[in-house]
Amino acid sequence: MARDVTDKTPITSRDELVAWLETGAKPPAQFRIGTEHEKIPFYKSGRSPVPYEGVPARGQGGIRALLEGMQTRLGWAPVIDEPHIIGLYDATSGAGISLEPGGQFELSGAPLETIHQTDAELDAHFSVLKAVAEPLGIGFLALGMSPKWRRDEIPLMPKHRYAIMTKYMPKVGSHGLDMMFRTCTVQANLDFSSEADMVKKLRVSLALQPVATALFANSPFTDGKLNGFLSARSEIWRHTDADRTGMLPFAFEQGMSFERYVDYALSVPMYFVKRGDIYHDVAGADFRDLLEGRLALLPGEHATLADWANHLSTIFPEVRLKRYLEMRGADTGPRPFLPALPALFAGLLYEPSSLDAAWDMVKNWSADAREQLRADVPRLGLAATIHGRRLNEVAAEVLHIARAGLAKRNRCDARGSDETLFLDPLDAVLAETSEAERLIKKFMTKWAGSVEPAFEECVY
Repeated sequence: MARDVTDKTPITSRDELVAWLETGAKPPAQFRIGTEHEKIPFYKSGRSPVPYEGVPARGQGGIRALLEGMQTRLGWAPVIDEPHIIGLYDATSGAGISLEPGGQFELSGAPLETIHQTDAELDAHFSVLKAVAEPLGIGFLALGMSPKWRRDEIPLMPKHRYAIMTKYMPKVGSHGLDMMFRTCTVQANLDFSSEADMVKKLRVSLALQPVATALFANSPFTDGKLNGFLSARSEIWRHTDADRTGMLPFAFEQGMSFERYVDYALSVPMYFVKRGDIYHDVAGADFRDLLEGRLALLPGEHATLADWANHLSTIFPEVRLKRYLEMRGADTGPRPFLPALPALFAGLLYEPSSLDAAWDMVKNWSADAREQLRADVPRLGLAATIHGRRLNEVAAEVLHIARAGLAKRNRCDARGSDETLFLDPLDAVLAETSEAERLIKKFMTKWAGSVEPAFEECVY
């Protein structure tokens, strides 16, 4: 989750909210790719969760020590939630490190021109992280969900916004706390050139998020047992606060626009308003009341651009619109899968002919079919169907389109290889099996019904 925005520019109208989103449009020559991924830290000795302050009685450093060590090596600015360091930020590149509620350690990558640069960024991140984490006895799981610990065993990170969310989530869904504390994702952020370009990319991306979920499925364990899903992370999202999650069916309706998304966002209840270092709990409040200066919990306060940007960051659809588009449907996974997600969507969205082909493939899918696919994929993966087609056939077509798009982009590394090589792990999923299915087979055979080997085999 990105750091909070601090722009205090006042806003007083819906038109200004729309204008803020519109400023994200940029010419294709300036398109960039951002990649975010989360990973679950654990103590190698005892295989227990890593609390913020560590376990002093056992001489074990915690998340604070991890962040401080990364700060020393990287020289990035600390992000402070008084009195705690809760992240790092590089003002030069735009990259950052942040914490999810249960200590999931996130790299929010810089906006980069190529997937080759993304891959190099990941190499650099893991090199520094390993140097800092190993002396602390900390490892990191490459799974989409914590495989072993109960939710009440996982420590809450000291971020005030998470305390507000922890209190609110049980009121609006059955699995919001599981989402917060036990899941991990990889996300890709991509640009648009205009409102029409945004709408087309949003529609294609939303329709194809279940394909990404199936290809990246990697969360088959909960509480030390098989949970019956290939992507339990995705299933958890289906039961997390329906007001702010889902497939955004309105995005496919005639007249979809920046204004329509703003109206949707205004209908989503708020979590907090930040003033200075204080997070005011306004969970359930209406942003329109803050816009008009009549929010009952904060009388006289008026909305700022920071409030709007922060509110948008608390909305969690399968594809999220900010001043770029966020792909949110994939489980995190082994190292080769991390650049595969941005490669997939850059190939689909950044080459016009590929975007056209992807839209032609999904434009006749009904809203009901899209919703049913999202409901089926967590359990069935690529065996799910849509409009009579098996999803593995659809995924093969999607990968073909994405590969063609990346080939046309022709962004090559020093060896002359283009970006299509980053799709190879996804081709292997189609040819063989998903990560989740591979792990289920191991659990039932080599692992003898235990998830403990995951702490050796499913790590970065």
